[in-house]
Formats: sequence, structure tokens, C-alpha cells
Amino acid sequence: MKKLAILTLILGALVAGCGSGASSESPQETTTEPTKATKGAVPSEAESLATGDIPDNQEFLTYTDKPAGYSIKYPAGWARTGDGAEVTFREKGNLIHVAVHPGTAKSAEGEKKTFTRKSTPDPVTGKSVPLLVDVYEYEKGGKVAVLELSTPEGVDNVDAYRMISESFQWR
Repeated sequence: MKKLAILTLILGALVAGCGSGASSESPQETTTEPTKATKGAVPSEAESLATGDIPDNQEFLTYTDKPAGYSIKYPAGWARTGDGAEVTFREKGNLIHVAVHPGTAKSAEGEKKTFTRKSTPDPVTGKSVPLLVDVYEYEKGGKVAVLELSTPEGVDNVDAYRMISESFQWR
């Protein structure tokens, strides 16, 4: 009788541990190969970085600021702060920032410069992640627009960010 009770407990534990085999993770959160940025990262950080990818089927809208004199495309659903001379769109670890000021461009029109920096610390974990930042300058009529496109290292937003940078137009 005692053996039967123990066997029942063991079988019950095995069945409970097996589950249905279905995953509750969405495809965006699942990565099969760790990237350079996610190797050695805890799973939640890796999943967070993977979710920063802008999907190929992302819808884009056009933001036009008449007082500053420009328009630019940005992904639908991204939060916007500011306007005119300073506007920022952000979603997850990604950021689009446009700053317009009087002056002349320091680089050739639309030339891309890339550098890395740390993100602001997460308010919950206090951790920062390395960001890749593409910077473009556009000049017209004594004004310069500086466009910064930031994304966490290991996130592939090259095509989307190229399209965004090429969409910038003076009005």
C-alpha cells in the first residue's frame, strides 16, 4: 500500500511537470541563436532586446512639423514627446530624435555617423544596455536638423532606420 502511494505521488509529479507542451511565449520573444549583445545576458534582458526589432510589415506614418519646417516617417504606435525643434518617438529600446537649430551641418548632407552609448538606466532594474546610434544632419536655409536613430545592440533595425532617414524632408 505504501509503495502504491509513493508511485502515485511520483507519477502525479511527472504528469504535472510535463504540461501541454505549448509555449506561452510569442514568436517575438523567442530567439534561437544568441546575438553578440545577448550572449551571457539573463533571459529577460535577451527577450527585451529581441522585442526591439521593428517588424518588416510595420506601418509607418508621416510626422510633419510646419513651424520647424520638416517631415519624417515614424512607426505607427510609437509614443511621441515634444514638437517643433525637439521631437522624440520611442518604443521599447528604440528611439527617433529630431532636433532643429540654426547653423550649418558638421558633416555632408545626410551622411550617416554611427557610435555607441549606454541607455538610460531602467527604472526598475537600474541596468543600462549598449545602444547603436546612427546620426544624420540635414541642412537648409541656415537651419540644421540632427536626426538620431537609437536601437539596442543586437537588434536589427537597419532597413527600417534607413527608410526613416531617407524619408526626412524639409518643407
